[in-house]
Amino acid sequence: MEYKNSTKYIEALNTLSDELKPVYEEFVSDYRYAASARHGKPYISYIVLADMVRAGWRCSAEPKK
Repeated sequence: MEYKNSTKYIEALNTLSDELKPVYEEFVSDYRYAASARHGKPYISYIVLADMVRAGWRCSAEPKK
């Protein structure tokens, strides 16, 4: 995925511990999908998503249809 080569993505990823990186990667993927579905483009602030992961954000439920 081309966004994983983005400077902003990599900078935000590198602010996280190894333990939090998979959480961030899942969050980015889910957020990109939702933003693309809603807006037609994946508007993302990678550092904000990293801040949310650091603050304790975790996916805790199965998606509802």
